[in-house]
Amino acid sequence: MKCGTVAVVGKANAGKSTLVNALVGEKVSIVSPKPQTTRDRIYGVLTTDEYQIVFEDTPGVYKAAGLLNSRMQKTVERTARDTDVILFVLDGHEGLKDDDLTLLGKYTKIGAPVIVALTKTDIMPKDALPEELVAVAAVEGVNEIVPVSARKRRNTLELLSAILKYLEESDYVFNPDAVSDKSEKFMIAEIMREKILVGYDKEIPHGVAVTVNKFEQRPNGIYDVDLDIVCEKSNHKAILIGKGGKALKETSTIAREAMERFLGAKVFLKTYVKVKENWRDNEALLKDYGYETNKD
Repeated sequence: MKCGTVAVVGKANAGKSTLVNALVGEKVSIVSPKPQTTRDRIYGVLTTDEYQIVFEDTPGVYKAAGLLNSRMQKTVERTARDTDVILFVLDGHEGLKDDDLTLLGKYTKIGAPVIVALTKTDIMPKDALPEELVAVAAVEGVNEIVPVSARKRRNTLELLSAILKYLEESDYVFNPDAVSDKSEKFMIAEIMREKILVGYDKEIPHGVAVTVNKFEQRPNGIYDVDLDIVCEKSNHKAILIGKGGKALKETSTIAREAMERFLGAKVFLKTYVKVKENWRDNEALLKDYGYETNKD
């Protein structure tokens, strides 16, 4: 049996979480087209009779001020330096830029084998692929390059085969039935945050945290979920709630339906919006909301 960890790193919006979900075959990370969607390291576990691969989905490499973002970037660095394989995800659709290759070169110097997944090939111009493959291959220290489409599940088996080349024989570290290290309660909060990221514009989603105050299952199988949506400004609260509460009601309905699909059961959801100014730069509040800065 083979077993090992794979740090999934790359720029924000490169498609890391979508790829991890596709490889694991389950939703273990939320997805949106906005930076800072993933705020912590999330394990996605793929287990077969022959191997167990532990994918470590990390926050996107993203330049932004603030204590929360600083902590996120430290999480990326720590994860990449303590792994068996680095899976560097590049957005092929956007076209490669010099800083993409510079960032890739930074990770090839760490010492772990580096596999590059060139993503979103289903929506990129076909004539651009050969040029991008040549550019990536020119970066010293790249061990493998696999063009993939997570959305179409294209070349995902080839990517798994490339990863397995660099994993050693070892006992499994997770229960074979596990698909993530995160609890259902954690995922419920993330689902709510995902729907806010998708449903609201501009800076509102980035200043939002979600905390679950109640997560209980009744004898009849229904889940009772009470959660707080924490934002940074009073006008943000007004936007989140919307006129007559319409925006919050619509977003909560979409989130509840997603929670029910995830849990496989009915959900009775209550949502509240609270204001905590500048919580992203408040170490005590970061800890309260699950972003423990002292872990770095």
